[in-house]
Amino acid sequence: MTTSAHDQRHRASDTPAPDVLVDVHRLSVRIRTPLGHVVHALNDVSFGLRPGRVLALVGESGSGKSVLAATILGLLPANAQVRGRIMLHDGGESIDLLRASETRLAAKVRGRRIGLVPQSASTHLTPVRTARSQLEEAVRALTPRGHRRFGASSRGQSLTITERVRELAGHVGLDPADLALYPHEMSGGMAQRVATALALAGDPRVVVADEPTAGLDRELVHLTVDLLRALASEGRTVLLITHDLGAAERVADDIAVMYAGRMLEFGPATQLLSDSWHDYTRGLLRALPAGGLVPIPGQPPSLTDLPPGCAFHRRCPGECSGDLALTWFGERAVACR
Repeated sequence: MTTSAHDQRHRASDTPAPDVLVDVHRLSVRIRTPLGHVVHALNDVSFGLRPGRVLALVGESGSGKSVLAATILGLLPANAQVRGRIMLHDGGESIDLLRASETRLAAKVRGRRIGLVPQSASTHLTPVRTARSQLEEAVRALTPRGHRRFGASSRGQSLTITERVRELAGHVGLDPADLALYPHEMSGGMAQRVATALALAGDPRVVVADEPTAGLDRELVHLTVDLLRALASEGRTVLLITHDLGAAERVADDIAVMYAGRMLEFGPATQLLSDSWHDYTRGLLRALPAGGLVPIPGQPPSLTDLPPGCAFHRRCPGECSGDLALTWFGERAVACR
């Protein structure tokens, strides 16, 4: 994704840019708890996802990243209130993901147009079934009228379910013998690859990966994000949700920085990481080993009790402008500069 002045105009006019697959426009999510508190999970978030690119959504826990993934897939709890718009433009069809029925989301979107690689992959696998059994079920459910080869170069060639499962496994780096394993027999990296294969079973154009590297050692982190990069290179759109700036730096084309439900900075990855504009982004980089492992002082605010104005101002070493809105400068944007 590259967001530019052109994108600002398309959002202002409600007309999507021609190559945007998923257009998120001024999205806000409120969730009321059983005790009557209101969680301000997302606040006025806008961005677009384009084919062939990886957008990394980064930030501390509680910044709203995973809520955003759930909102895109229509998986929010019934007590959530949503404002804004999320449009999916694919195959000549536009679907309003916030207003589509559960039946339409299940039949047209989840797995088929948007695949999810879930957080803590091993806990999302069925414990009493092998990887092969789970992949066969996914292929059967998502492609009941013929099974197409993975990748644009060979689309349209029919495969049996067994052949399709073998192809998916090979695509994510699983050996044939791995398919006979149960989840408790898998390493964390292997479970992650099985979860990725399940997300690809319906050949979606959009892949949402929610903290796919959590709990993995650095070598497995690299293998996991390199696979996501390969998916984008095939023409898919990848939304990588992560707290790991190192992983984002390795594969992302663009980075969006989230804090307390708001987007604070956005830009091409190389520019944002080498010349960060927001003090929060600078703080995240200083907290990395390469930055000296300097923690950001304080704690993020409670999403049920956000302070007035900028939610970061109590932790910010700079002078706060008080401007919450993103200001665009070509391909980059920042909430306070």
